[in-house]
Amino acid sequence: MAFNIRRDLNARKNVLSKSIKVIEKKIEQLPDGRLNLKERNRIIYYYLVGEDHKEIYLGHDNVELIENLTQKDYLKRVLKNVKLELTVIERMLKIYPDTLAEDVFDQLPEGRKKYAHPINICDDDFAAKWMETPYVRKSFKKGSPEFYTLKGEKVRSKSEVIIADRLYANGIPYRYECPLKMGKKIIHPDYSILRMSDRKTVYLEHCGKIGDPQYTEDMLTRIKDYNEAGIILGDRLFLTFESDKTSLDVSLLDSLIKTHFR
Repeated sequence: MAFNIRRDLNARKNVLSKSIKVIEKKIEQLPDGRLNLKERNRIIYYYLVGEDHKEIYLGHDNVELIENLTQKDYLKRVLKNVKLELTVIERMLKIYPDTLAEDVFDQLPEGRKKYAHPINICDDDFAAKWMETPYVRKSFKKGSPEFYTLKGEKVRSKSEVIIADRLYANGIPYRYECPLKMGKKIIHPDYSILRMSDRKTVYLEHCGKIGDPQYTEDMLTRIKDYNEAGIILGDRLFLTFESDKTSLDVSLLDSLIKTHFR
């Protein structure tokens, strides 16, 4: 969703304005006076205070009145804060610019827009441009099993289908096996993921053959290469695992999506 404070402020203003009317009506329906509390010997005593400031003790048979006066005091405090927030928002709306920084580019004449480069891009546009950047995927061996994601991408295993579909369902922009240059090497991370919170690319490798000694050694070398390139495990590099006896932990994947990929 595009960044638009004015829209959000107006929405909040409408909510607060309606709340004031509702709260004021509820206060009018509650009993006159206010509640005063006094504590003696760790026991709280309740008193009704009228307009003449005289106090009337409220015993256990006045529970309903105590509840109503307590609610009245609470609503008055809420009302005070709602009105304060509304005043601040109304002042802000008076001085907040009608044109946001993100809108300046769109308002340029076509002749200028042709040569200008926008510096503020909304998340949706940024993600779309990131996704549309062309790249050459790693090739498949002839006759290799065919697994397809919801996006119609061919991947290398059922688990990679699950991962891709999980990312896609959660609106996480990703590229499958997009080449990444690390020093003199070019590798193809299983998933290059655009983390929208900081607009950084992070990487997810699915270690699908844990238990195969050579595969494990290759993965350790790969993780070392990532580290030397400044892509640190737990920061911008994440792993999922699978072996002949243990399947992909989908709950771990969901946790990564929730805590690290947004």
